[in-house]
Amino acid sequence: MMTRTLLLLSLVALLAACAATGSSSTTFPTISSDGLHLVPDSRARAFYLKPGADLSEYNKIALLEVYVAFAKNWQRDYNSSTDFLNQVSDKDVKEIRQRVAKEFNSEMTRVLTQDGRQLVSEGGTGVLIVRPAIVDLRITAPDVMTPAMDATFVASAGSMTLYMELLDGKSGELIARIIDPEAASNDGVMEIANSVTNAADFDRIVDRWASILNSHLAQVTTAN
Repeated sequence: MMTRTLLLLSLVALLAACAATGSSSTTFPTISSDGLHLVPDSRARAFYLKPGADLSEYNKIALLEVYVAFAKNWQRDYNSSTDFLNQVSDKDVKEIRQRVAKEFNSEMTRVLTQDGRQLVSEGGTGVLIVRPAIVDLRITAPDVMTPAMDATFVASAGSMTLYMELLDGKSGELIARIIDPEAASNDGVMEIANSVTNAADFDRIVDRWASILNSHLAQVTTAN
């Protein structure tokens, strides 16, 4: 299948780009190194588009499996700050990544098909290939083994950065890129955090990302 091959081949370059653009204070160049142009006034931190591209011509979506990567040393730093019962194991990290990927796919699919677009498994005419990655994932309270009687209060459930490439399904050409770091905020109020609240916060962020993509699919066209 094209999906896994394309994702793995581009992973090294993708993560390198993310490392350079993950900060919300980053100033993005007007034109990217691969010739995409920064679209002004986007709801995403950065939205790049190929000159002359019209995303509204795509009525089918091929959503590739999302790659999920924690922030560097997140597991080590978290474990050094908590007690033995709440240590995050390698197995926990793997399961969290799988859960995040599953929730991302489910929420993106739900939003992207609301306007009648068809979800397909391969490229072709009228197909937009969506190649996503979530990087720099940080979870404040992963709720791995917290006893039911205990409560963890946090001001933010965590943060993560979306790095998403959009490719033409017929030619495989890269036509757009979205980069958007997001944090789950409680507006400064300390709230209970657990697997249920973490999932709800995650879904709200992914819903926002899918809505941003939806709005660009409907409207965005750049001049030749």
